Amino acid sequence: MYMMHDSHQKDDDVTIKVLFCGICHGDLHVIKNEWGNALYPIVPGHEIVGVVTDVGSGVKNFKAGETVGVGYFRDSCRTCHSCSKGYENYCPALVLTSNGVDRDGATTQGGFSDVLVVNQDYVLRVPESLPLAGAAPLLCAGLAVYSPMVMYGLNAPGKHLGVVGLGGLGHVAVKFGKAFGMTVTVISSSPRKREEALERLGADAFLVSQDPEQTKAAAGTMDGIIDTVSAGHPIVPLLELLKPMGQMVVVGAPSTPLELPAFAIISGGKRLAGNGAGSVADCQAMLEFAGKHDITADVEVVKMDYVNTAVERLERNDVRYRFVIDVAGSQLQGAAA
Repeated sequence: MYMMHDSHQKDDDVTIKVLFCGICHGDLHVIKNEWGNALYPIVPGHEIVGVVTDVGSGVKNFKAGETVGVGYFRDSCRTCHSCSKGYENYCPALVLTSNGVDRDGATTQGGFSDVLVVNQDYVLRVPESLPLAGAAPLLCAGLAVYSPMVMYGLNAPGKHLGVVGLGGLGHVAVKFGKAFGMTVTVISSSPRKREEALERLGADAFLVSQDPEQTKAAAGTMDGIIDTVSAGHPIVPLLELLKPMGQMVVVGAPSTPLELPAFAIISGGKRLAGNGAGSVADCQAMLEFAGKHDITADVEVVKMDYVNTAVERLERNDVRYRFVIDVAGSQLQGAAA
């Protein structure tokens, strides 16, 4: 990876020295072009925490020295229906933080670099109470689960939430669910994750998705399910776990199609939705909630020279639960441009 300046600072821009950047499973999908949208060469990274080093003359809400974050996107059109309603994450002209195209037609470069320049309206405040390395994955993984939990009412104390998958997104979903006061069941294909889910993360129950007796016993018991799995998997058995009128939200992004027979949702009036990260306001609310409840991701911090190995391990699901690059502490090659 190389030392680079992301772009020239404009009047309403914030210049950020990158301190830490998480490695998201989405980065892996893009690097391998599994979603068919890779713009090579790619500078990945959209779970970014850093410190403000400079601001443009029009910036009023940030100043040098403040700790900030940048998530999945860095700009939007601001005029479409989604932007006007506060859902800029669904803007058709969304500018992704990495592997996107900015308004000048240039490919955006993500947090695997030393400096980012981002419009002030897409910069987040990171609570001082949060350890920065553990906070970085919240900018994507945390938002991806927090946003739909709030949007679909899966944040009410006493409700029963199922979390499918205990990886980068799933383990944070468990933490948010418990902080909301919910009963949380982890649903996993791996029995070896039982102790981790129950003893360390504090889930209330653990269900092995491939055990027919366990799934039969749990049928119709859950108010909602957050599906965080990024590999192809059957969803009909998961829908059977929902109560009538229950809500399932898909936040993982498998590269293979999901199979959904109509009667899996018609019977019981069950609802299935997708969720693409969240808005800037959602992200700021999530960070403030995380700061109040001391929620961070469980991370393995690595230097930049370990990134290729980390990506290989991520592909094998050999991480608990998120790799985070110590960008500022790494020796970057090249010269600032």
